[in-house]
Amino acid sequence: MQNWIGIAIWIVMGASIGLLMKAIISRPEEQPGHTQIIAVLGAFAAVIGGMLGVGTFHLYEPLAISVGGMAGAAVFATFMTFVYRWGLRSLI
Repeated sequence: MQNWIGIAIWIVMGASIGLLMKAIISRPEEQPGHTQIIAVLGAFAAVIGGMLGVGTFHLYEPLAISVGGMAGAAVFATFMTFVYRWGLRSLI
């Protein structure tokens, strides 16, 4: 049960990071409707980053609520939403 709660925390944290990146990096040519996309992208990236963090730092006792899992989720969600907001949107 503890792992499911940790994964739910990753999802909420990733969506929050995505919305924060949307507020920080504003795009004047942006069309409406990207709020849901960036929230889902942040949540998805947080789950992947959390799994990578748990697998890297806590190999023998994997718990979703751990320093490695939370750090991995935060870093990867920030990176992916930053790439979407700043990098890919400027190339298109």
